[in-house]
Parts: sequence; structure tokens; C-alpha cells
Amino acid sequence: MKNLASHLFAIAIVLWVGSLWAIGFIAAPTLFSVLKENTQLAGMLAGKLFTLTAYVGMVCGFYVLIYRLAVDGGSALKQGFFWIALTMLALTLIGHFGVQPIIQSLKVEGGAAEVMQSVVASRFARWHGIASILYMMQSLLGLMLVLKQR
Repeated sequence: MKNLASHLFAIAIVLWVGSLWAIGFIAAPTLFSVLKENTQLAGMLAGKLFTLTAYVGMVCGFYVLIYRLAVDGGSALKQGFFWIALTMLALTLIGHFGVQPIIQSLKVEGGAAEVMQSVVASRFARWHGIASILYMMQSLLGLMLVLKQR
């Protein structure tokens, strides 16, 4: 059973970090590139993918932290790996439950027009920028997590 938990730990890291990179740096840019004429559709699809990525991150993040605590006990709290994973999870939660609802409300407030052509464009751009920075931080921390997992 210990071997299964160890394998699930490795899979959780790969799934978590891999989904961040695949969606954020491959799928989303491709959507906006292919759907240049319909950025609203591209944004909606990218949003759905980022939501799935956030849930993957939450599940994997909690598993990784619980696994590390179960294996290493209190000494896990002294490891950089643990704090990197905890920070990634916190950024995921902040992004999904804090920033994304604001972005969604701005889309609604912008009305039927494309949000970047609406009266809320500057606020939307600011919050979208904050979301992007949080995502980039998660992605870079993910790289560190992969390198420190051993």
C-alpha cells in the first residue's frame, strides 16, 4: 500500500504541474490564436479549462501535502518542498475562489459587448493581469516542486 501511495504522490505532482503548463502555455494561447475572430468563445473555453486545472490543482495539492505529512511527519514542515506545494495550493485557491469570481462579475457587468470593449475594460484587464501573475507564479513554483520532489 505504501508503494501505491508513493506512486500516487508522483502522479499527483505530474498531473498538477503538467496541467498548469499544458493549459496555460499551450491550450489557452492556441484557443486565442485559432479563434481570433471570436475572442469571447476563446475566453469562455479557456476559462473552463482553467477551472478544471484549478480543481486538478486542489485535489493534487491536498494529496501531495497530506502524503508528505504522513510520510515525514512534523519534519515535512521544515522542507522547502512542503512550503512550495502549500504556496501553490494557496495561489490556486486565491485565484479560483478570489480572483475568478471578480473576473466573472466584470464580464457580466460588461454586458453583451465584448468585455474589452465595455466600460469595465480597465478593471477587467487589471484583474486578468492579477490572475495571470498568480498563474505564472504557480507555474514557476511547479517547476521547483518537480525538481525538489526527491
